[in-house]
Amino acid sequence: MQQYSSDNQSDRNLKKIIDLCYEMLELADHGDKLRIDDGCGVVYGTLRDAAYKVRRLAEKEISLHEQNKKTSLR
Repeated sequence: MQQYSSDNQSDRNLKKIIDLCYEMLELADHGDKLRIDDGCGVVYGTLRDAAYKVRRLAEKEISLHEQNKKTSLR
């Protein structure tokens, strides 16, 4: 019972991370439109890449948690 509660909190944290990733993507898009040189473009591109990677990892973890819950209920 304790582990389920822990997983639930973990999933909430992962969902917050996903929300932050969407904010990172918005910031990268906005910053890219207003950039004044190529260096800024590199920074915004790096931010965008990181957001996609972190979001994908967090979504994968949530999916694994859901699969593990289904397996443990059998």
